[in-house]
Amino acid sequence: MIQTVLFDLDGTIVDTNELIVQSFLHSLEGETPEPVSRELIIPNMGRPLVEQMEFFTGRKEVEALITKYREFNLSKHDELVKEFPNVRTVMAKLHEKGIKIGIVTSKIRLTTLMGLKLCGLDSYISVIVTVDDVKEPKPSPEGIIAALKELGSKAEEAMMVGDSHYDIEAAQNAGVTSVGVSWSWKGRSYLEQYNPDHIVDDMFDLLPLVGISAEVKAD
Repeated sequence: MIQTVLFDLDGTIVDTNELIVQSFLHSLEGETPEPVSRELIIPNMGRPLVEQMEFFTGRKEVEALITKYREFNLSKHDELVKEFPNVRTVMAKLHEKGIKIGIVTSKIRLTTLMGLKLCGLDSYISVIVTVDDVKEPKPSPEGIIAALKELGSKAEEAMMVGDSHYDIEAAQNAGVTSVGVSWSWKGRSYLEQYNPDHIVDDMFDLLPLVGISAEVKAD
């Protein structure tokens, strides 16, 4: 029986996709031999920002670009961010039924908290593990293990829900149930390559996986 549900943030419960793409396009303009396209950005979403900047530019010194990215990202955050359909309703139901809820993300804490508060999800969350809190980001299991420890939860009673292979592999490495979300910009077929235990097409599909009736009113 699942007692704990851990979520990735970006692209999973909070729709930051357009914000991320625009932040990269802005910060990398004129900084690479060839312009960086949306098509190149999307498959790399889910990795820590510093890794992405190093990958896109081929440089090791990327602090100035990260600063530029974050300034733009913060300035456009509330304009471009929203929760995915039914996220708030399902989180409320999980919380009501006593399921422990946590966030394990490769994002920094500041913008993680901003997104959760903006979307009205912060009150349901019992633990948040960000890239600031780990030595090794996903697909390392470190963040998941840290969240489970803080919650007093067992791996065999937990699931990790995410939109990228980093989430699925981190779940598998931590020994928790892995769940992919089909609304990932990377697509269902991409997720299927990594053999998650489940792929859900709607947030409501999570409820039966934890033994809760899905008969709840949609957003």
